[in-house]
Amino acid sequence: MDSTGRTYPFSAIVGQEEMKRGLLLNAVNPRLSGVLIRGEKGTAKSTAVRALAALLPEIEVVEGCVYSCDPRDVSTMCADCRQKVEGGEKLPYRKRKMKVVELPVSATEDRVVGTLDIEQAIKKGEKHFEPGILAQANRGLLYVDEVNLLDDHIVDVLLDSAAMGVNTVEREGVSFTHPASFILVGTMNPEEGELRPQLLDRFGLCVNISGILDPLERVEVVRRRSQFEADPEGFSHLWEGEEIKLRQKIDEAIKLLPQVEIKEEILFLIARIAIEMGVDGHRADLVMMKAAKTTAALEGKEEVSEEDVRRSANLALVHRMRRKPFQELAIDQEKLQGVWGAQQRPNHHHAHSHAHNHSHAHNHSHVHKGNHS
Repeated sequence: MDSTGRTYPFSAIVGQEEMKRGLLLNAVNPRLSGVLIRGEKGTAKSTAVRALAALLPEIEVVEGCVYSCDPRDVSTMCADCRQKVEGGEKLPYRKRKMKVVELPVSATEDRVVGTLDIEQAIKKGEKHFEPGILAQANRGLLYVDEVNLLDDHIVDVLLDSAAMGVNTVEREGVSFTHPASFILVGTMNPEEGELRPQLLDRFGLCVNISGILDPLERVEVVRRRSQFEADPEGFSHLWEGEEIKLRQKIDEAIKLLPQVEIKEEILFLIARIAIEMGVDGHRADLVMMKAAKTTAALEGKEEVSEEDVRRSANLALVHRMRRKPFQELAIDQEKLQGVWGAQQRPNHHHAHSHAHNHSHAHNHSHVHKGNHS
């Protein structure tokens, strides 16, 4: 953002396609549990995060609600708003831009999750809760720069909320829960230290980015940046058409996502990729499925294709690969190509016919529809 309050346009960012896709997928489907962007300084990480927030559609929020509740969705409301609706009250609301909440590296746990006044709860039986950063971030974008320098426990809390969509605070047997659904974006410079593998795995998607090496693209980066700094308003106006198109694309994808279907053979392809690439646990499979469905929605399609899986695999797997100490986070592209090759060969039909034999017992799972998360 410059001194006039203008944000650099998302569509004007040169290159870094994987990073832009990771951000857009999370904008459409916050239940992907966030994206971690790893890269050296000066690779447009912060620029892209702020540009994404400026791009996102306006939201309707309940006037005066600290959690920015959606006035049309009782299921995600805080206790106060729900109580008012159930009591027949009509909630006043307004439209506003989506918020970017930045989490400082020095943030304490109480500052992040909020605090409960235990004394009041014990003496008067009243729950008095002082909301924290997670409350402010509900229905917005939570940006954590230098996430690798945060206390592990705080990263854990953030990832819990990103996955569950709620924040629960418990003190001395008293608990308080509030909605905390947000787009989580973490950025880090690996030279300053890594995240523990257990925490890395819990970020839905991950992108490794580096400086652009193509001279033409580097010149374009400098040219656009200097144009923006010289005339932020004029530059933003030049890109407004592209920004509107992208905004509409996100909006349409959000609406389409619950209708997207994924066939059994595509689920088998996802399982084979996870097995071949040697990832631990099943989170990679789930994230690949969600990311492929979200990719399809962004392309305006109602069914997931192999290409959607191919475009999602890198983002879902790069941080989940088993590796030796000090080994770089990277995907064995040759091995991944081998899976695609096997997909085209006849032995693929064996797995599919095996699935077909069981389809009478599991008929309901032949096509997976809706956003199950």
